[in-house]
Amino acid sequence: MANRLAGEVSPYLRQHADDPVEWFPWGEEAFAVARSADRPVLLSAGYAACHWCHVMAHESFRDPGVAALLNEYFVCVKVDREERPDVDDYYMTAVQALTGSGGWPLTVFLTPAGEPFYGGTYFPPHDRHGLPSFTRVLQAVLQAWRERRAEVEEAASHLASQIARLGGRVAASADLGLPSPGTDAAREAVVAAVSRAVEALLAQEDPVHGGFGDPRGGPKFPPHAALDLLLGAGDERALQAARRALDAMAAGGLRDHLGGGFFRYAVDPAWRVPHFEKMLYDNALLLGAYSRAYGATGEERYREAALEVVSWLEREMMVRPAPGRVAFFSSLDADSEGEEGRFYAWTLDEVRAAVGDPGLAELVARRYGVTASGDFEGGSVLRLAAGVDDLASETGREPGEVEELLRRGDELLRAHRERRVRPAADDKVLTSWNGLLLSALAAAGTHLREPRLHELGLALARFLVERRDGSGELTHVWRDGESRVTGLLEDHAYLGCGLLDLYRATLWPELLTEALRLAREVEERFGDPEDGGWYDVAEGSGGAPARLKSHADGATPSRYVAAARLVWWAGRYLSDQAMQDRAVEALWPLLPAAASAPQALASTLAALREMTAGVREVVVVGRREDLAVAAALAAVRGAAREDDALLLLDPADEEEGRHPLAGLALAAGRYPPRAPLTVYVCRGGVCDLPVHDAAEVGRAMAGP
Repeated sequence: MANRLAGEVSPYLRQHADDPVEWFPWGEEAFAVARSADRPVLLSAGYAACHWCHVMAHESFRDPGVAALLNEYFVCVKVDREERPDVDDYYMTAVQALTGSGGWPLTVFLTPAGEPFYGGTYFPPHDRHGLPSFTRVLQAVLQAWRERRAEVEEAASHLASQIARLGGRVAASADLGLPSPGTDAAREAVVAAVSRAVEALLAQEDPVHGGFGDPRGGPKFPPHAALDLLLGAGDERALQAARRALDAMAAGGLRDHLGGGFFRYAVDPAWRVPHFEKMLYDNALLLGAYSRAYGATGEERYREAALEVVSWLEREMMVRPAPGRVAFFSSLDADSEGEEGRFYAWTLDEVRAAVGDPGLAELVARRYGVTASGDFEGGSVLRLAAGVDDLASETGREPGEVEELLRRGDELLRAHRERRVRPAADDKVLTSWNGLLLSALAAAGTHLREPRLHELGLALARFLVERRDGSGELTHVWRDGESRVTGLLEDHAYLGCGLLDLYRATLWPELLTEALRLAREVEERFGDPEDGGWYDVAEGSGGAPARLKSHADGATPSRYVAAARLVWWAGRYLSDQAMQDRAVEALWPLLPAAASAPQALASTLAALREMTAGVREVVVVGRREDLAVAAALAAVRGAAREDDALLLLDPADEEEGRHPLAGLALAAGRYPPRAPLTVYVCRGGVCDLPVHDAAEVGRAMAGP
């Protein structure tokens, strides 16, 4: 008989609807029952693509004996960490404080007030590898609850107080000896901090395998925020470090060489064997990184990796909920047919059977490192083990002939793989992760010179801005026409930044007006009026016992930093210096820590670098369809820096006789147009003479 999860939207929660455990979804009902029955709460958090979540579910939550124990003595709450990242973050912080580590499945025991007092991650069904069995943990928790209640509640209250302090202010900038924001000394401090951070990253680089960390041990995750910092550092050594990481990930088992896209992380330092789930946020961030690497180097392999990500997204992750609108699913499972990686790994016999021709099969096996012994549970994970030139030399063929043979081999492997049972998709659509993809599509369309990627971004943006409930609030989750969970800071911040990035790439006014709306909502709903910055959730959100501020980068860049970036850019476009100052001041005290710990705070440095560079605005007035205006826009894009505020005022965008951007201070006195083309270039609030000739735009934008 199905439990209370049967009616939930989340595929992960629905996976547990037939468990014998009497699960509650997150909400007041569960805690009301716990208070009434005077029982502790077991909170279990995970996500649909998580291999070890499936393992613990099979071993424990579907075991009738374990379920009977849980149902009699606990109130059990199941949380999809992707649906409620605010809840997951709070209790993950608690487990990390209690144990020094964290992960999923997350297993936490709470008082009926929601305060955590004990927790961990995966617990096996029997004592092994130094871990107590889940049953033994349950019995120990019950004994403590019955016999040492006052001690348990005091410890829970103390831990809750510690966690709540994370929602306060970081050290004041004056106490850290930092110069005042907005000064020349502040700009120099940011440049110096970025330089120190680059040196720290170079010192932490794995010189053998690429990326960062100990070359003797794993796991190894894509260093998203660090890559962004390195690619934009303007330092050749930083660029080369980023390239080594990107090359290693693209050549190793982290990349799906047949289907496109990247897996979540590698379990070894050489990037050979991945943990096989594919996440939307990883692939969005890597799409941006490979696109920027191509823009910086012109190396075709980066373009290929980026376009493979897009092809995979369109083929396996995209849904078309309405005409002119697209959205993207959250993840693909690590498991199929009950085995992790079964869909992706190959034995040598399977390669031979799929390819047919013995000579071609051996060539393909050599290319991808498939051996009789394998490197993953008897099979092999495909990686680029041999280059085309090496294979040509070994076989006495021309490189072009080898490339053609390998393409044929890939087609045969794909056709064979398509007959396997596919990993399940978590088909919920998260506003926040799709917002990250918006930024990536903006970068990819620009750096790869692929306008269709901007068009794809526009179709995604149309869908995302409509994700509001009946009261006008942005929502976090959508699936099959149903929306859930009022928008979190990450939804507003990632979507707002994505809209801004896409606006600066395409100059469609609706993108900017929606981004400005989200920036205002960030300040109004999530802002801390006393200590500054922004909470992860709005007040009264029905979340965890305390609101946190997520300064550090994790699997995704810090939502706190994304909020600062959104507010700062909104201040630029609104000519609101107070907004810009609030954004910088929210990040400013993090500068010293970011310089010394860039893997945790790289996005802080990237944002401050953007916010303290020279301020320049470029306003183009005219019809984008006119040849002269189109030429001027091309010249502007060719000369623009990433921190330039670009604005297009096109009379064709007017609605009911009013231009949607005419109210901006940047438009004052410049709209309606007085000539077919006018370009204004302003630096620090001081504007040059307007330009009316597209050929003069490059000259006008030359210099700082």
